[in-house]
Amino acid sequence: MGTEEKTSSSEALSPSQVEDNKPSLEAPATLLPVETDMGRGPAQNPNSKPSWFTPKRLLVMFCTINMLNYVDRGAIASNGVNGSRRTCTDSGICSSGSGIQGDFNLNNFKDGVLSSAFMVGLLVASPIFASLAKTHNPFRLIGVGLSVWTLAVAGCGCSFDFWSIAICRMLVGFGEASFISLAAPFIDDNAPETQKTAWLGIFYMCIPTGVALGYVYGGLVGGHLNWRYAFWGEAILMLPFVILGFSIKPLQLKGFASSGSKIVLEPVESGVTEVQDADIPKDTTDGGREESSDTVSKENLVSKSVKNFRNQVSSFWKDMKFLLLERVYVVNVLGYIAYNFVIGAYSYWGPKAGYSIYHMSNADMMFGGITIVCGIIGTLSGGYILDRVKSTITNAFKLLSAASLLGAIFCFSAFCSKNLYIFIVLFSLGELCVFATQAPVNFVCLHCVKPGLRALSIAMSTVAIHIFGDVPSSPLVGVLQDYINNWRKTALVLTSVFFVASAIWFAGIFLRSVDRFNEEDESSVVTAERSNMMPLLDGNTTQGPEPV
Repeated sequence: MGTEEKTSSSEALSPSQVEDNKPSLEAPATLLPVETDMGRGPAQNPNSKPSWFTPKRLLVMFCTINMLNYVDRGAIASNGVNGSRRTCTDSGICSSGSGIQGDFNLNNFKDGVLSSAFMVGLLVASPIFASLAKTHNPFRLIGVGLSVWTLAVAGCGCSFDFWSIAICRMLVGFGEASFISLAAPFIDDNAPETQKTAWLGIFYMCIPTGVALGYVYGGLVGGHLNWRYAFWGEAILMLPFVILGFSIKPLQLKGFASSGSKIVLEPVESGVTEVQDADIPKDTTDGGREESSDTVSKENLVSKSVKNFRNQVSSFWKDMKFLLLERVYVVNVLGYIAYNFVIGAYSYWGPKAGYSIYHMSNADMMFGGITIVCGIIGTLSGGYILDRVKSTITNAFKLLSAASLLGAIFCFSAFCSKNLYIFIVLFSLGELCVFATQAPVNFVCLHCVKPGLRALSIAMSTVAIHIFGDVPSSPLVGVLQDYINNWRKTALVLTSVFFVASAIWFAGIFLRSVDRFNEEDESSVVTAERSNMMPLLDGNTTQGPEPV
């Protein structure tokens, strides 16, 4: 937004002009500009009471929601593993099967589709929600997404055949997309300056923890009650957050202009116009003219809708072009794709490889336990270390490269070992290192772009690491194993991709990087518009027009 635009916007709401317009229309106090603290939001009113909705409580709420998202993924995976298809003996005696697979008589292919069907909705909706955040309040968009998620999860419990549950799983991904795209920017906005990466680490720690809890939760509920109750339980647990998302005053993201803020700049002028129009006598005797006027209004409305849609599409492609031309972002995501390629295959094939190589009787529990412990400690450690050494993009790349290199060495050595206990120790050390990349890689995504592009940056990063990472890795590793027929060699080839990720992130150290967190762009709001920003965190009690 140019300097001239800012000046004109501020003048539109100058106190003198508001005073001049008093005889025709009294402007509410909320239309007056609020002093801001270095452009970061409204200055706090020393007399106002502190808000209950503090940054730490925001973090707790988002972590709980993230945990529930991944509990759902673990629960559906658990049903896939523990379920069995209907079988019949030669004598004609048939078993009913168990779980989702048994109830709907699914073959292994269809059962596998259910575990990944949510990815369709997630990949389609992530960029959509990220783009809508420019014209609609991001906090409300999260509420909309969680509503869809809750209804879709409840629908999974009520499904009656393969297609009904598959569609519900796609809608689960659609609902999750708004949260995945927008939660990290909110946390980045409200975390203390010296703890930003640590807070991101806490948030992403919920991924391995949630999946592991979901596996246990799905198995217990499915075994003692029915798999449907597992989904209904998730919906009930998420419902309070849906209500909270719509009942409390919405939060505003740095760099995003809400639709409500546009109203702030126009009320005096539009109010005067309305008064003037009210004084003009209208000829209501000519019905034909009124009909013509209605037709023109409808045409104008359609024309404006089409124009707005075109503008949104144009803005989306402009933002995408910026991301693709930002070398720091591209290198970061390429390294993340290679990393996720290995992690995705580990989670699917790890237990089977462990059973084949080391004859583990409880390979799934072993790999699950290592993942949850190392996932929590590693993710938190990565964020803490980057904050300690100073969270810059260059330091993030150094940590990414070093952690993934050490992880690759430990994991590679683990699969070379023939002793089970040595394998467990080395593999655990490797998992600690590779999970330490979670917070730094997302820190780079958030800080290498302008504030208005952070949601799209996270969204497209999520889309890329799934499309090119964990989605193709499992079937490709399966093809490789069919060709080699040796799980040790297959695991070593897969682990080698960690070295590729380390090399890509190492190249990022030498790129010219700029932390754009405090940069303004065309989507940033001016001082007068910020009167509605971050009401939940600063205790601002001013009541203004609520964003959509």
